[in-house]
Amino acid sequence: MRLDRDAPLNDMKRLIEPQIPALRRYARALVRDPVATDDLVQDCLERAISHWSQRRQDGEVRPWLFSILHNLAVNQMRQAARRGRHDSLEVADEVALAHQPAQESPLLQRDIIKALATLPEEQRSVLLLVSVEELSYAEAARVLDIPLGTVMSRLARAREKLREAMNGGNVVRLDPSAFRRPK
Repeated sequence: MRLDRDAPLNDMKRLIEPQIPALRRYARALVRDPVATDDLVQDCLERAISHWSQRRQDGEVRPWLFSILHNLAVNQMRQAARRGRHDSLEVADEVALAHQPAQESPLLQRDIIKALATLPEEQRSVLLLVSVEELSYAEAARVLDIPLGTVMSRLARAREKLREAMNGGNVVRLDPSAFRRPK
């Protein structure tokens, strides 16, 4: 009987690889910079692979990966706040060449992204994990290492502020499908 030496590596790849698109979406929403998004996801994957043996075997991989990504993003934001603003040339060129979208849907998406940017980081993180990444409240609480009740209250405040921002301060119910990312 031959032992498969690549079994742990195959297991890791099988569990991590399907999570990469969701990690990229969450990272992009957190840092709002394509280059920093790629770096953040790569750092997350490197950390996950190097600490694979330390993860809880009975725990799910998805919340664990989101925890790593979130903690790395928070550390990078703190570090950036201490260092000051830095704009890369790649982003400046992209912005200079960008054209306004002609359709209504991209305009609504842009407005939602701008409104998300106005939310405090704690509320934005909860909203993104629950609404975009479809984590349960309990999973989001584990990712952010906060109590379940805090997740629910931050989510309620985030949704309310988002509604107000989208309606110029007038509280109106939005269609929940407006918060879903097109596939």
